[in-house]
Amino acid sequence: MTSVERWLEVHRLSVAGGEPTIARDLARRLSPTWLQRSRFTDVVALACSTLTLGPDAAALHHLGRAQTAIGLHRQSLVSYEQALVLCRSAGDESNEAVILNELGVAHNRLGDSQLALEFLEQALPLARETGNRIGEAAALNNIGSVHKRLGDPRRALGYYEQVVPIVREIGDQGGEAAALNNIGGVYDELGDPRRALGYFEQVVPIVRDSGNRAGEAIALNNIGLVYSALGDQLRALEYCEQALRIQSEVGDRAGEATTLSNIGLAYSDLGDRRRAVGHLARAVSIRQEMGDRIGEAITRFNKAMVHRAAGDLDQAVRELESAVELDRQIDYRDLDAHIAALEHVRQELARARAAS
Repeated sequence: MTSVERWLEVHRLSVAGGEPTIARDLARRLSPTWLQRSRFTDVVALACSTLTLGPDAAALHHLGRAQTAIGLHRQSLVSYEQALVLCRSAGDESNEAVILNELGVAHNRLGDSQLALEFLEQALPLARETGNRIGEAAALNNIGSVHKRLGDPRRALGYYEQVVPIVREIGDQGGEAAALNNIGGVYDELGDPRRALGYFEQVVPIVRDSGNRAGEAIALNNIGLVYSALGDQLRALEYCEQALRIQSEVGDRAGEATTLSNIGLAYSDLGDRRRAVGHLARAVSIRQEMGDRIGEAITRFNKAMVHRAAGDLDQAVRELESAVELDRQIDYRDLDAHIAALEHVRQELARARAAS
């Protein structure tokens, strides 16, 4: 029996015997390692078992992180909100900053960027006041991600670049990988794919060394995106399909949706419309399941463009109508562009019907 197996057995007996101190201590030892190694469903089971003994901020935090990783964003909000109440009642400001960070990430993924910033801008000064360098780096990284999603990549870059020296100083490999990924993503968005590739390639050995399978998949997917931008769709598919296999294995539903979209667009560029639509449809289903309205709107827009290229203008209009409705719900920055695209395709459809 390994040490982990012994800990699990002791945890099981502690829960059965109503010993919360022992059970919580063991859960706090196991959950961070399992999260790093993408054992998300195991963390959910362990946290839920621990919580049968009563409320515990650490168990709720770990539960929320695992729920986020497998795409259960609304459930994660409930876990984080309960953890926040416990941290505040205990006067635990360091962990309060951590939970505020998590709430910011969850709201950003659900499309409420302004509420996300409210939580993150509370987290940053609190982390600095308590000397929580990991929390400070996380807040900077997450604020950058909100600004990127709001369409301000250069402002995002300023936050991401503050993260790198902090995480290297404290030896936080996960934080370093996330920051390098994000910096690469900004350079890709700014039209410098080769510079982006340099950052993404730095990430792969870091996440492999730490056993971070979900992080490895993100890096592989990002490398695939760069090759797609450089016009090498076959190489892009090679990297994205590696990423998709890992994401499926670890239960990273958000990552799966992103990678499926990228594979769909690569097939579209290769002229294989059937495979493109199939992958994008799977991505839409996951986004709906997760409640990710921004992701769903973007994916539906991309799916509409594939239908349009294939000459299926009716279906393109339907997808664009859905995308525009989602944009309106969340006040998405691309609303005007999507409305313009919808009107253009409607006109194409009207001309096609008149000609027939």
